Amino acid sequence: MSDLPRKAVTRTAKLAALPLGFASRTALGLGKRLGGRPAEAIAAELQQRTAEQLFSTLGSLKGGAMKFGQAMSVFESVLPEDVAGPYRAALTKLQEAAPPMPAATVHKVLAQRLGEEWRELFLEFSDKPAAAASIGQVHRAVWHDGREVAVKVQYPGAGEALLSDLAQLGRFARVLGPLVPGMEVKPLIAEMRERVAEELDYALEAEAQRAYAAEFAGDPDVCVPDVVHQCEQVLVTEWMDGTPLAAVIREGAQDDRDHVGQLLARFLFSGTARTGLLHADPHPGNFRLLDDGRLGVMDFGTVNRLPEGLPEPIGVALRTTLEGHVDTVYTVLREEGFVRPDVELDPEAVYDYLQPLIEPAVAESFPFSREWLRKQTATLADRRSPAYQLGKQLNLPPSYLLIHRVWLSTIGVLCQLGAHVRLRDELEDWLPGFAADAVEEDGEIEEDGAEPPEAEKSGPDGSAAVAGTVA
Repeated sequence: MSDLPRKAVTRTAKLAALPLGFASRTALGLGKRLGGRPAEAIAAELQQRTAEQLFSTLGSLKGGAMKFGQAMSVFESVLPEDVAGPYRAALTKLQEAAPPMPAATVHKVLAQRLGEEWRELFLEFSDKPAAAASIGQVHRAVWHDGREVAVKVQYPGAGEALLSDLAQLGRFARVLGPLVPGMEVKPLIAEMRERVAEELDYALEAEAQRAYAAEFAGDPDVCVPDVVHQCEQVLVTEWMDGTPLAAVIREGAQDDRDHVGQLLARFLFSGTARTGLLHADPHPGNFRLLDDGRLGVMDFGTVNRLPEGLPEPIGVALRTTLEGHVDTVYTVLREEGFVRPDVELDPEAVYDYLQPLIEPAVAESFPFSREWLRKQTATLADRRSPAYQLGKQLNLPPSYLLIHRVWLSTIGVLCQLGAHVRLRDELEDWLPGFAADAVEEDGEIEEDGAEPPEAEKSGPDGSAAVAGTVA
């Protein structure tokens, strides 16, 4: 393999094998049951084989296929425990590793981008990748000035592969969707397509990482490695040791889980407030627990540029919901476009809909868990429930799409950690509009809240979309 499998027909055939493979294993299971094997043993074997095929196919294709797998891995918390096990192991691999690009291909890219004498830039360079992701793989090295560095090399053909994969995965959304019940797969894929160009641009990534590294230099809670060198298809940053978040999830002590969960929530809100950038790829592969207790953060290829920080109406909606200002909550949601102009809803019903979703902000310390997330997901996905019917009528404005996905992903990681988090403390400190003095005693919004542009007040339908945005 010299680079990614780029021909659309080849990649499409491999992706098509996923649903076909699921179907063939179902038939195999039926045959084994007729042969007398216990149903439970057969089901476990089929789930393991399906998980292994999922990892093998998505991982080897990399590109958009692997990125979709990484996104799904964050949401494995919503699966029933007896089903989640095999998928959890296979999808988690996509956060940390994938079948590597051959050393010869890596050398070719480095020679093209850094020059034929590229080895002179390094005192040491390991051909064995330290990590492989959806767009590039990382090699450990020592820069010519003695600094340990991470060298991220973009896969040849990554852009073409991303677009091809996401187009094909959109066609298989109905088959892939049941792997994560309650999550709308098509909007996730559509949103990923919009971010492809940014992720492929290492100059933009370097710019964002430098901003974060400068802001968090010397921070007691968060560490962001600085950028050492950047050019097309190659990004060199300072190396960062630490325990991968996936390992903390798998075997970490409860104190470590709680500590990391608190820092992750703090980073989500404080990072945006301090830099005007929202780190928009919060899957476990991008975080480390450092030996000094700080949260190490990597991969700034996907960011949402928010110069004024997170939108103030999010904080206002949260605060007014907590304080029981029913009409004000409804007004904020309507003004922001979560309730479309042509839709009339009962403010009390909307308020009731939000109650279970704001639980993490109510408690002094909230125990995130897979069980809690499954319960919330089941309610929102139950077509018979009032929450499902009301959620269908709510809307997700385009300006909130990435914020929505980041918050849902962060909740997924916190539930994987099983962390106890003082979320309200972070909201008080960092979320515009949430502080107690942001809302007057009668529930009216203070006049200094900025009104969003009219173009941002409408958008495509988003079933239950408001849940992840204001919860």
